[in-house]
Amino acid sequence: MELRPGYKQTEVGVIPEQWEVKQLGEVGSFSKGKGIRKDEVVANGVPCIRYGEIYTHYNDYVPGFFSFIPPEVANKSKRLRKGDLLFAGSGETAEEIGKCVAFLDDKEAYAGGDIVILSQIGQDSMYLGYLMNHQSIATQKARMGQGDAVVHIGARHLRQLQIPRPPLPEQRAIARVLRDMDALLDGLEKLIAKKRDFKQAAMQQLLTGQTRLPGFNRANAGYKQTEVGVIPEEWEVKKLGEGIELLSGHHVLAQHCNTEGKGVPYITGPADFPDGVIQHSKFTQKPATICRRNDMLVTVKGSGSGTIVLSDSQYCISRQLMAIRITDWDTNYIYYCLRQDASLFEAAATGLIPGLSRDDMLNKKIVVPPLHEQTAIATVLSDMDTELAALEKRLAKTRALKQGMMQELLTGRTRIV
Repeated sequence: MELRPGYKQTEVGVIPEQWEVKQLGEVGSFSKGKGIRKDEVVANGVPCIRYGEIYTHYNDYVPGFFSFIPPEVANKSKRLRKGDLLFAGSGETAEEIGKCVAFLDDKEAYAGGDIVILSQIGQDSMYLGYLMNHQSIATQKARMGQGDAVVHIGARHLRQLQIPRPPLPEQRAIARVLRDMDALLDGLEKLIAKKRDFKQAAMQQLLTGQTRLPGFNRANAGYKQTEVGVIPEEWEVKKLGEGIELLSGHHVLAQHCNTEGKGVPYITGPADFPDGVIQHSKFTQKPATICRRNDMLVTVKGSGSGTIVLSDSQYCISRQLMAIRITDWDTNYIYYCLRQDASLFEAAATGLIPGLSRDDMLNKKIVVPPLHEQTAIATVLSDMDTELAALEKRLAKTRALKQGMMQELLTGRTRIV
């Protein structure tokens, strides 16, 4: 394949002519962390990083600390210096082995055992932190991993990694762009978390009548004590069975199912609606129980008992599911009620064989305001869900954009200096 002007073919692929290919061992020296036992971690003390946290708490660099040790333990541990690269020396799979984070802080901090440390010289640590987790480097690390049940990698192998090395000013420019993307992602994640917390608080207030929407809180309106708590006087406590129909699902034999889109979509259980979004893969031309749009689907058998989703279309449902069809109330209001009060579902999931019965569902007590207030409450909560969904979509797009930028910048396909 013909090379673009200004590029060259190397052992790590096509890179800009000004870039070099170096072994990782040529850009610094390696050392090891020293063991910090779990029982040595304290609530307050000197910051430390344990190797498992590289997998669970960090990506590319260390923004803060999650573990601390007393000074006497720190005296026996390996102190980090600003700019060190920390590699996890053990992992469950070859694909994840050697995950790396850059330590960019001036604070006193220590590295626990099974961490391999690269003290780089003359490089940008932020750039190296991103590069060490790029797919091209991860593939090299996977080939070097040793072991089956637990995979290990050490300095002997890490120093052999072939890395593309831009001039230092370009390393810094790449790192700045990617860190700006991380700041944008972090801001979105915090905003989503804040919106979720606000929605949970709103559900608690609105669905119990503690807070009334404008136009519904009459002057001198009172409250009353009921078996489910204090509620507005004009609200009622009802059994769920007073305003719903229940449809039990039925099993469809495998020979009557297909994946070619023939017949009615068939939902078999919670695996078909991860994260509350229905994503079916099967169809059947011999449907049994059919749910309709806006029926609520509840998992009534298996470890996922109590998982609930609002149907967005017509589906055939398996015996692992039950459809709740609202007859007298606002469907969305009841949906939010059931999601807010999961006590029935939690109780069902504690049994030796988890499951929900028809009587469990029909006898569940719920708080019911007048219909027009139900609709108003459901509209407010639905609007919050719509806003959250839009933010989640934006977050996913931003993550994908960052991945694309990493691929372009860390390989030199796109230059920014």
